[in-house]
Order: sequence, then C-alpha cells, then structure tokens
Amino acid sequence: MKKVLPLCTLLLIGFIGCQPKTKKKSEFAIKVSFSEAASDQAKDGRLLLMLSNNEEKEPRFQINDGLNTQLIFGMNVDGMVAGEQKAFDDSVFGFPYPSLAEVPPGEYQVQALLHVYETFDLSTGQTVKLPMDNGEGQQWNRSPGNLYSKPFKITVTESGIPDVEVVMDQIIPPIEEPEDTEWIKHIKIKSEKLSEYWGRDMYLGAHVLLPKGFEEHSEAKYPLMVFHGHFPSDFGGFRTTPPDSNLEPEYSDRFQLEGYNIIQQQEAYDFYKRWNEPDFPRFLIIEIQHPTPYYDDSYAVNSASQGPYGDAITYELIPYIEKEFRGIGEGWSRFLYGGSTGGWEALAVQVKYPEEYNGCFAACPDPIDFRAYCLTNIYEDKNAYYYDSDHKQLEVPSHRDYLGHVQSTLREGNHLELVLGDKSRSGQQWDIWEATYSPQGEDGYPVRIWDKMTGDIDHQVAEYWKENYDLRYILERDWDRLGEKLRGKIHIYCGDMDNYYLNNAVYLMEDFLESTTDPYYGGEVLYGDRAEHCWNGDPELPNAISRLRYNSMYVPKIMKRIAESAPKGADLTSWRYR
Repeated sequence: MKKVLPLCTLLLIGFIGCQPKTKKKSEFAIKVSFSEAASDQAKDGRLLLMLSNNEEKEPRFQINDGLNTQLIFGMNVDGMVAGEQKAFDDSVFGFPYPSLAEVPPGEYQVQALLHVYETFDLSTGQTVKLPMDNGEGQQWNRSPGNLYSKPFKITVTESGIPDVEVVMDQIIPPIEEPEDTEWIKHIKIKSEKLSEYWGRDMYLGAHVLLPKGFEEHSEAKYPLMVFHGHFPSDFGGFRTTPPDSNLEPEYSDRFQLEGYNIIQQQEAYDFYKRWNEPDFPRFLIIEIQHPTPYYDDSYAVNSASQGPYGDAITYELIPYIEKEFRGIGEGWSRFLYGGSTGGWEALAVQVKYPEEYNGCFAACPDPIDFRAYCLTNIYEDKNAYYYDSDHKQLEVPSHRDYLGHVQSTLREGNHLELVLGDKSRSGQQWDIWEATYSPQGEDGYPVRIWDKMTGDIDHQVAEYWKENYDLRYILERDWDRLGEKLRGKIHIYCGDMDNYYLNNAVYLMEDFLESTTDPYYGGEVLYGDRAEHCWNGDPELPNAISRLRYNSMYVPKIMKRIAESAPKGADLTSWRYR
C-alpha cells in the first residue's frame, strides 16, 4: 500500500530543496604552492599549513604543545615545483585539531611553510630525506632556505573553510656567523667520521672562551670545560660591558620576573669580571655546535641513525681545540657539565668515555633511567599515552608547573611532532630521543619506540634502548668494569618538581649509586625543593639566577677534583697564574 505524506512534510521537503546547497566540509581545500620568485628548483620536504587567531606574531612562531598553541597541519611533498598546488582538505592530519573540518568558526591568519629536505646516501646503504641544519640549530620556522608565505586573514564559517590559495613567495635568508673577539673564538672542522657516515661533508663547530692572559702566557696549557646543551649561536652568558642603558625591561613568564633581560646582561657582565679576577682558575670553556638532520644537537653519543657523533666530538673536535688553544689534552683535565639535554649529554659522555673526562655535572638531565622515561616505563607499560585502566581513559601528562598544574600531555606532544614530520623528522624532543636511542630501520630511519598515533609501545625496541642508552642500567650492568674509572666523577642535580618529571629517573639512579659499595661512586645527587626545570645545584639562589651561572658554579668542585685526581707530574701550575 502506497504511503501518503502529510501536506506539512511535503512543504518542508520543497522548502529544503529550494535552499542553496551548503558546501560539505569534505569539499573544501586550502591550496598551497610556491612561486618561481621563491625557488625555481623542485623541492622535497614537509609542507605545513598554519592558522592562528592571534595576530601578535606570525603563525609559524605560535606553534607548541602548550595551552597557547595555534593550529598546524602537515604533509610530505616530493619533487614539488613552482606553481604546483597541494591541497589541504579534511583528510590531512593536524594539531591540536586532527582535521581542518574541526576548526571552529572565526577569523584566522593563514600561513604556509615548506621545511626543505635534502637527500643523504648513508654509508649503511639506505637513502633518506632529512632537513639539513643551515646554521639556525634545526628550527623549522627559522631555517634558512625554507619557503613561506606572508600571513593573511580568512574567515571560517559554520559552513566550513572557504576555498583559499596560499602562495609561498618568501625565503628565509642565511644566518651570519658570529665574528671572533678578543675573548671568544669560533671554529668549524670537517669531521671525517661523520662525513663518511652521511655520505657528504659534515662539520662540527665550537665557541671557545679564552682565559685571561692567554696571549701573554704562551707557556701555559689549560684544562678544558665542556658546556653541553642545545645549539648555541654564540658563546652565551659573557659580555665585556655593563647592561645596555636603554634596554627596555622584558617580563619573564617562566620566572615571573620583570626586567629579566637586564638581569641576564648583568649576570653576563658579572661573569666577565669574575673571569678576570686574580684567583679565578684559568680554563678553556667550549660550547659545541653539533646539529644533526634530526635535531639541534646529536646528544653527543654514537647512534645507529645519526652516526658516530660521540667519537667525532671526543676524538676529532676536542683534540683539535686543545691543540689550537693549548689545552692540556689529557683525560684528567677535561670536565663536562650542562642542563636538560646538556645534563644527559654530560653524564652519557662520562659513562661512554670514562677515562677521557674527569667529572660530569649533570643538571636536570633528560631521562637517565627508562623505567622513568618521564612518566612512562617503556619496559612494562603497554601504552605511553594512557594510564592502564579497564574502565576509563586518562592521558599521561608531559608538562607541569611547580604546583603540579598540567599544560600538555604526552599524546599531544607526539601528535604535534607527527604533524611537523613523520619518520622521526619533526626536529622535536620525543623524535630526537628516538633518533638517538633506536635501531635503524630498513628504510634508514629510526625504528619507532611506540606507535606515534596510538602510543602502543614496541618492547623489542625498548630492549635495544635499555642495552645501549639507559644510563642507570648500563652503570649497574657494567659497574665491575666502570666503577673504578667513574669514582668521584658523577654529580647530578634536579628539582623535585621538574616540569618534565625528570626527577623520577634521578631518584632511580640515586638508588643505584648509593647502593654501590665496590667501589662507592663518591659523587653527589642533590634535589631542589619545589624547583622546576632546570635546577642545577644551587640551594641558595633561585633558578632564574643560578641557571645563568653554569660557567662558574662548578669551578670549586672541579678544582677539588683536580687536586685529588691529577696524576703524578701533571701540570698544575702553568695555568694558575694571576
């Protein structure tokens, strides 16, 4: 029997049929290209599209995993040429919204950027495409040679995003290298070890701070202090003049201090004056430049996917510096220190090269026990992003303040990295740990420790990490061989409210170190009460100040170590002039 619709229903159907068709969200596309003015060469890389409802800065400078992030979407491109359009639709993965279809209505600045990749024919036989550092320290939004567009405004309506064309007609210019001064010299050498691995010329650099009287005391040879950390554009924290008189005070959100820029300049000037005092020991201090195609530095160890950076730094770069600037050139005269990344590097280099260095001072080190890989136990947990539960889903935090307030989660940080680059190519924190610690995959890229989308952990990869880079495990496994060589050399400092929960791994390391008796490690592990990242061992001063004093705060401990450990006949006088 045929069903007859009521008149009101027929009228409603007719009304709907007469309305203009609304564009389905899946039909929109933001089309991105670059102009010949930007480049006439085909490009490989990661194409990024950004939207921001904050006009204070360009969108490319507003991307992070915190509460103030703006929006970003990414895709790979191979052989993209001028005029070729790439379409961003709702299938392209993004952060913090996984799809453009979820972008709320409003006005946005839109901007595109192409993070350019180069091709490397590795000595292992694989070919990979990666972003080469171009003097900026692996910053995708500032890297010279990257193409980008000027921001312009679009309106997202309830119907979705309008069809938009974005043309990248700008190119980030080269960065000028710092010039030598009376006090600071800059060196760059070709590394034969790294060049062989990467299949192209690769370089290591350093900024060298010379001691007072270096030219006048040609007979003197000097101990070496290696300050590890992120890519330094120049030697930091040292200036020969008082703070600029016309410097406008800037507020530090991190430390809640007004005029922190003035404080930084004053501390740098105070260090210059301290460096020249008659009783200050005469050292060489270096900050190393060792960016890789994966990050702003290599983590200073050998690894499957980055090559022999540990050997290149220890056996090529440092001996070159010591020869060029009259370093003593013996293991007892070399010391390591740094915070965060630099803290892990200081400890790892001391462990990996126990007789080449005479002490490390590791502040707020990146995870040194992978049972506390921040808040994840990579050996026992099944998933990195969520706590184990039968009946609820709770995300694992990744960043807190000193009161425990959470700003981001592990899943969010990793999803942002996945937008910035797949195959561990984001140039960000979780990916560089993976690029350093993981075995190399058949495709030449690092093997994932966990599924980047879901967080499911690969425990076979975790075992590889354990045997090669879990510093607490390595020390415990090899203490019979390493203990005597490391006695008195290990010093670790961390705030007990570290923003990234790094104190948890330090607790586990301390448990082992304090339980060793054959021989006892003979160093120290200290914690800062309610101190955030990156507390470095000063119980008196706030971290906003102590973090500016790395180059002088460990000197008394280093001098004590030299007095206790220098071999018979060692030069303890030529560098102690006034």
